[in-house]
Amino acid sequence: MGEDIEPTDLVARTAIDRRLAGIVKPAVEAAGFELVRVRLMSGKTRILQIMADRPEGGIEIDELGQVTTLVSAVLDVEDPLEDAYVLEVSSPGIDRPLTRLKDFETWSGHEARLETTELIDGRRRFKGVLQGVEGGEILIEIEDKGEPVTIGLTFDWLADAKLVLTDELIAETLRARKDAGVINETDFDTIETDTTPEEE
Repeated sequence: MGEDIEPTDLVARTAIDRRLAGIVKPAVEAAGFELVRVRLMSGKTRILQIMADRPEGGIEIDELGQVTTLVSAVLDVEDPLEDAYVLEVSSPGIDRPLTRLKDFETWSGHEARLETTELIDGRRRFKGVLQGVEGGEILIEIEDKGEPVTIGLTFDWLADAKLVLTDELIAETLRARKDAGVINETDFDTIETDTTPEEE
C-alpha cells in the first residue's frame, strides 16, 4: 500500500501529489530509477506528470516506457484517482527541476532559479550560481547592488527550483551522456503517455 510522503522536499507539494508519490515511488525505485517529481495538473482532462531519472542521470526512451508500465500497474491496483486522467512520464530535461537537497550539491557551479514560499529580504525569486549545500542550506551566489554575494537559503523555504538552460549546462549534459555511452544525444524531453479509460 502507498504511504504519504512527508513534504520534506519538492518532489511532491500538495497533499494529493504526496499521496500519489507515496504510491508510485516504491515501484520506480524498485526498478532502479529515481522519482524526481510528481504533479497532478487540473484541467479539462487531468494530467498526472511523473518525472523519473536514473540515479546517475540520462534516462532513455525505453526506460521511460518501463517506468510508465510500472507506474500504470501500481496506479491500477491502488486506484487513487476517481476521475479519468492522462499519465505522462518524462525525463527531467536539461533545465531540470531541483527537488531534493542532493540536487543542489550535484549541480553546484550551474545557474539556477529559486523561488521561496515567503519573502526573504523583500524578495521571493533568486537567480544565481549554485555553490553547493552547507548544513541543510542551499548556497547560491547572486548579484546584490552589482556585487556577487553568496547567500544561504534553508531548503524548507523553497517553493520551486530549477536549473537555467545555459551553453555550459548543455555542454556538460552532452559530455556526461557521451561518457555514459549514450548514442542518441538529442532526446532529452521525450514523454511517454498512457490514458486511463473513463470510469463506467
